[in-house]
Amino acid sequence: MNPCLLIPIYNHKDTIRDVLKSLAYVNLPCLVVDDGSDAETRAVLDQMAQELPWVEIQHLAVNVGRGAALRHGYKAAGQRGFSHAVQLDADGQHDPGDIPKFLESARRAPAALVLGDPIFDGSAPKSRLYGRKLSRLAVWVATLSFSIHDPLCGFRCVPLEHTVNLIRRNGLGDRMEFDPTIAVRLAWEGIPVVNVSTRVRYFRDGLSHFDLVWDNVRLARAYIKLFFGMLLRLPVLLSRKGWRSR
Repeated sequence: MNPCLLIPIYNHKDTIRDVLKSLAYVNLPCLVVDDGSDAETRAVLDQMAQELPWVEIQHLAVNVGRGAALRHGYKAAGQRGFSHAVQLDADGQHDPGDIPKFLESARRAPAALVLGDPIFDGSAPKSRLYGRKLSRLAVWVATLSFSIHDPLCGFRCVPLEHTVNLIRRNGLGDRMEFDPTIAVRLAWEGIPVVNVSTRVRYFRDGLSHFDLVWDNVRLARAYIKLFFGMLLRLPVLLSRKGWRSR
């Protein structure tokens, strides 16, 4: 294994400094993909790159969306020879102390997609919790499996070779639909999934870029496409579960 850290960011100038400093203990290179952030965030990122030599900043000229930024990050990490990317969000919701658990799971199963299985406290909005339940149901149907515990969690360890090969063949969406879509498509290709319990926090004044209308529309469209994609792959998916046609 040759892992790195990967963080997509859009205008999280108030949290990224603490997030990056909290990652120093793992002693891994970190690639930060700036998704067309404002000038203040770009300035903070450039300063952090000067202070922390293990941090590399990739500035995108315009905001292209979470999914597009992650695609850029996966490809850049793969080009640098990394085998895995531990992906975290820039808003401080993810617990950096759990990174060793993700890395250990990846070492035990190097080809696996290691997904965060969130443990929420009372700070989590009810609307988000209900939305995650619907997303889990949609993904379980799309994969004919309960292997993916939470398709939306942005805390994950990604096997880069499989992932980069997949995104070269499929767009997978530019925004919030990217995370669940790539998890399902990797599962379709037979990539094992490992779930790691991790604490996820919501902050009262936290900056969220989730659009309750349009991102939910994008997610609904993605789940419909995945459902029909499952139907096309039904014989293969059933055969993996031991079913044989007669």
